[in-house]
Amino acid sequence: MTSLIRRIRSIALFEQLGPGLVTGAADDDPSGIATYSQTGARFGYGLLWTLLLTYPLMCAIQLVSGQIGRVTGKGLARNMGEVIPRPAVTALVALLFIANTINIGADLAAMGAAAQLLAGGGAHLFTIGFAVASLLLQMFIPYKRYVRFLKWLTLVLFAYVAVVLVVKLDWADVGRGLVMPDLKLLGSKEAITTIVAVFGTTISPYLFFWQTAQEVEEVDHNDQARPLTEAPEQARPEMRRIRMDTFFGMAVSNLIAMAIMIATAATLHATGKTEIATAADAAKALEPAAGQFAFLLFSLGIVGTGLLSIPVLAGSAAYAVGETRGWTCGLDAKPWEAVGFYAVIGAATLLGVGLDLVKIDPIQALFWSAVINGVIAVPMMVVMMLVVSRRDQMGRFIAGPTLKLFGWLATGVMAVAAAAMFVAMV
Repeated sequence: MTSLIRRIRSIALFEQLGPGLVTGAADDDPSGIATYSQTGARFGYGLLWTLLLTYPLMCAIQLVSGQIGRVTGKGLARNMGEVIPRPAVTALVALLFIANTINIGADLAAMGAAAQLLAGGGAHLFTIGFAVASLLLQMFIPYKRYVRFLKWLTLVLFAYVAVVLVVKLDWADVGRGLVMPDLKLLGSKEAITTIVAVFGTTISPYLFFWQTAQEVEEVDHNDQARPLTEAPEQARPEMRRIRMDTFFGMAVSNLIAMAIMIATAATLHATGKTEIATAADAAKALEPAAGQFAFLLFSLGIVGTGLLSIPVLAGSAAYAVGETRGWTCGLDAKPWEAVGFYAVIGAATLLGVGLDLVKIDPIQALFWSAVINGVIAVPMMVVMMLVVSRRDQMGRFIAGPTLKLFGWLATGVMAVAAAAMFVAMV
């Protein structure tokens, strides 16, 4: 009987969810909320098709990330070092650190603005408070322990789903937006930049490094688990787990993103408000479903996703830097056990606070951090696809034809979007 119960638990959905679900939840960070909100407000349903496109591409590249970590037992930066020269890896890691620091700064500023919206007072003081709280949580409480509580807080994002259900929608327009790109918009520099931002906030470099690192930690902290190159008999259940985890986590991420875009299109764009300049502007999209609680739900969503995603942003940069230097890495390690790793986390977070003190516009900063992610993702995705295709690194677990197809397709789509943006700017 005991063995039967254990077997049922092992195939139950909640037992299969881990790095992919957390990655998907962290993807709808304040940068994502701001980008999807601005897209819906500015273009209505005109760019909704981007999220239908990103789901299979996002799944593919995150499957590649998870597979690399579980098969090799090594992080993404170390695997990249076996494909390209060390200076090139250092350059990619530096780009990741810069992009993540900007993203952290934008997220912290948005969290401060959201808290000010709810409680009044100074946004900068709230920003500093959130930065200190996030650092202390990362340093002294294992991430897996407190993320269990934060994931519940991010459920307030389903308020956008409630808006979609409450507001009267023209479903024919929604359907056209999902499947038919507006060719007029594709000739607009602003629309192309927004497409890069949507791709960049959905298919983000920090998520690649994070999911790979989390799969490595799953191996390191499980006495029975070993890299699949050393224990191929573990492959079938582990590959199944990674697929289920990733497909589910990315589906949750994209469904929330779609709800945010539809909600802002149906409420803000439909009433002529096409520019979101403040947190209060963005929060108004929730009024049809939440009424007087709109600001409360918006603030909780921003703060909850921020506290969830900042460790992912800072941690992914720390994993990347630490792997290239051979340091001890891991959010389960104590600060004195992984000094260099936590020093990178501290530096990224404090530099992010410094960006907030420059008095940047939080909403615009969130949007442009997504654009930056969309650009730097391209070279990283190229190297990842090379890694997952190399038999001397992946053994018999190289990516199959379907995963290769969608992985390279995701890389190509990101490259074309970034190139089109640069051309339009010129």
